[in-house]
Amino acid sequence: MEYVFSDRVQSLKPSAIREIFKYAADPTVVSLSAGNPAPEAFPTKEIAEISAKLLSENPIAALQYSITEGYAPLKATLTEYMKKNHNVGTDDDDILITSGAQQIMDLASKSILNEGDVVICENPSFIGSLNTFRSYNARLVGVPVEKDGMNTEKLEEALKNEPRAKFIYTIPNFQNPSGVTMSLEKRKAVYELAKKYGVLIIEDNPYGDLRFRGEFLPCIKSFDTEGIVIYSGSFSKVISPGMRVGYAIAPKPIIQKMVVCKQGQDVHTNIWSQIVCNEFITKYDFDAHLAKLREIYRKKAGLAMDLLDEHLAPNITYNKIDGGLFIWCDLPEYVDVASFCMDAVKNKVCVVPGTAFMANPEDVTHSFRINFSTPTDEQLKKGIEILGQMAKKL
Repeated sequence: MEYVFSDRVQSLKPSAIREIFKYAADPTVVSLSAGNPAPEAFPTKEIAEISAKLLSENPIAALQYSITEGYAPLKATLTEYMKKNHNVGTDDDDILITSGAQQIMDLASKSILNEGDVVICENPSFIGSLNTFRSYNARLVGVPVEKDGMNTEKLEEALKNEPRAKFIYTIPNFQNPSGVTMSLEKRKAVYELAKKYGVLIIEDNPYGDLRFRGEFLPCIKSFDTEGIVIYSGSFSKVISPGMRVGYAIAPKPIIQKMVVCKQGQDVHTNIWSQIVCNEFITKYDFDAHLAKLREIYRKKAGLAMDLLDEHLAPNITYNKIDGGLFIWCDLPEYVDVASFCMDAVKNKVCVVPGTAFMANPEDVTHSFRINFSTPTDEQLKKGIEILGQMAKKL
């Protein structure tokens, strides 16, 4: 039988990162391509304790259907936590618990975008979100990312030229894939431009708690007096990605539409996961846990950058980072990044070509992304040494 697919998915292609994972599954290959938390970062003992107590004392609460909006105690905990720690959330906002932050992108797109609408995004940006926007037949307009975040002059140019722009998508903290953190000045400028041109902002912040050096910067959502920012948070990088718990904080009318869309997708987010997250935040020392994660990633990032300095300079350069999980490396302009990454696979190391993160296929990049959180220290040393040997041949 010949299968005819919907117009929305005809042009979609598998994630380049997921395709690379097929090579990374080879135990002889060093994978610097994943974005997983470090194995030692998981609070496995605490999760086991919480789960055992829950299943022995109140199993039906974890096994029965629940409400779409989310587990009420977790919503209350997050509402208080985000207001106290990040000044995020007003009386005009509501909160929705989702199946990871990825679902926030899908629900927001389904609620807001019509076919042919424009999403203005950082270029490069997270492939998972870009593919979600594409799946709704949105047109992506990329704005270059500089060392202090999105180029705001180019952003305003895009807003002027794209009357069908519906929202700006940004990852302001330790951006995936570039590792860049948007400056306070640019955060305020992005918000003012969105307000001026009447568009929304989706602020995706999965890495904000993973700052291991420097000062924390306020969220764009903390400036939001106009009800134009959808804040996307996640427990994937600070508790567990496998539990699939994220949360959206946005104006009540937007959350109401997202709830209706979610009812048609998965009814509600895994209730066991929601209860575990709430218990972990409220009954254990969550601040101490975050401090532990920052120390883990400070050491691993430091090792990775020391190795890059030792083995890749001067032919391959990179952006220094202060948090997050990724480092963005730049090849000389005469080197084809796709060929370099395929050669790396042949040499038993996986990295992700920058082309996977671009808003449009024709956008040119000479960069690749490496991840330092997933591999062991020994694997980091081996993988970056291999990349260094390749760099010498450039």
